[in-house]
Amino acid sequence: PAANGTHPFVLPLFLPSVPLSLPHEGGEGDGDKVDLAEQSLLNKLIRHSLVKNRNQVEVQQADPNSPLFSVKTFQELRLKPELLQGVFNMGFNRPSRIQENALPLMLAEPHQNLIAQSQSGTGKTAAFSLAMLSHVNPDNTWTQCLCVAPTYELALQIGQVIEQMGKFCPNVKLAYAIRGNRMDRRVKLQEQIVIGTPGTILDWCTKYKLIDPKKITMFVLDEADVMIAMQGHRDQSIRIHRLLNKNCQMLLFSATFEDSVMKFAERVIPDPNIIRLKREEETLDTIKQFYVLCREKEDKFTALCNLYGCLTIAQAMIFCHTRKMAGWLASSLIKEGHQVALLSGEMAVEQRAAVIERFKNGREKVLVTTNVCSRGIDVEQVSLVVNFDLPVDLEGNADNETYLHRIGRTGRFGRRGFAVNMVDSENSMEIIKQIEMHFSEISLF
Repeated sequence: PAANGTHPFVLPLFLPSVPLSLPHEGGEGDGDKVDLAEQSLLNKLIRHSLVKNRNQVEVQQADPNSPLFSVKTFQELRLKPELLQGVFNMGFNRPSRIQENALPLMLAEPHQNLIAQSQSGTGKTAAFSLAMLSHVNPDNTWTQCLCVAPTYELALQIGQVIEQMGKFCPNVKLAYAIRGNRMDRRVKLQEQIVIGTPGTILDWCTKYKLIDPKKITMFVLDEADVMIAMQGHRDQSIRIHRLLNKNCQMLLFSATFEDSVMKFAERVIPDPNIIRLKREEETLDTIKQFYVLCREKEDKFTALCNLYGCLTIAQAMIFCHTRKMAGWLASSLIKEGHQVALLSGEMAVEQRAAVIERFKNGREKVLVTTNVCSRGIDVEQVSLVVNFDLPVDLEGNADNETYLHRIGRTGRFGRRGFAVNMVDSENSMEIIKQIEMHFSEISLF
């Protein structure tokens, strides 16, 4: 029963089976914003092994008459023995699906340009790290490969992969063009590979003359979708590209292939081979959706406590619109004696990764979060998603994209899931109607 003696009224939310593609970019509303760079780093931190990619790979060649190769083993690539040893030392026994198709293109002679779509955890970083290490001539003590990443942390992540993979290549050196890394400006760099953020790399090429951009023979632009979202980075990346020799091999990677990404890619990558992921659609057939009629915040909390017995059957995620509401709800549930984890945007990325690890390992059964966790993080045991606050956009209307991302955290991998929406006002009832109307109007064909 609710605090006022009434019973929250539970109704099914009648939505048709709607194709749900994950991951997908959409509006975030005006609550806790999703930072794409932080999300990418978070995904890297919480993944300890390659994810099983269920998406089919589609290759579009720059020259349709050229033979198309893929590999099933790293030995087929005819790598230098010390590099092959580094690959196996990292635990890579065979190429991932994206590596099977991308590596032959990246290592081909003559050099070929590439635009590749690849999510975190599919072996993308290892693929272009291997390409750079293969490309380098260790006898030449100048910068030959340049890799641009959107943030300091992501650049360090890439560097760690290269350092591990190049463990048995002692003559190949790596430098980080990142904030705080002061270099001797009187001499040019002797490191063959440089990884960094756009602003610092641009300074090293133009202001300090540490790098001769005309000697760069491989240019890698990682996380292009994140780069485009950061206007300054986008412009700086284009300026770096203009400094390069026209014969420089260009490799661009992006998690999504939105129009803005493709326009950017086509601007900086001439005559590219293109690797796309054919999205495997996940439907909402396995998710039962309901809404609960309540009077106010405390009434919603009581209804949630009544649901708690169901929540602990497996695991649950509860979404709030703001950090303040998420904090209040988590502390209220803890006071009731429940084991609850809290995840919100003011936490450092490393803290968020630790919270998600605990949740994935079952240390807490319930995760209270904001939109920072609405995409890209899969926990197989999640069987229930609760929208404590319904997702709305900047105008206060239903944010249908975020709704899909939120409830898409359950019903994964063919399992049955439940989504419960808390309705506590005429306005939130209107939001539910907008959501229902939006999806009933979507063509299913």
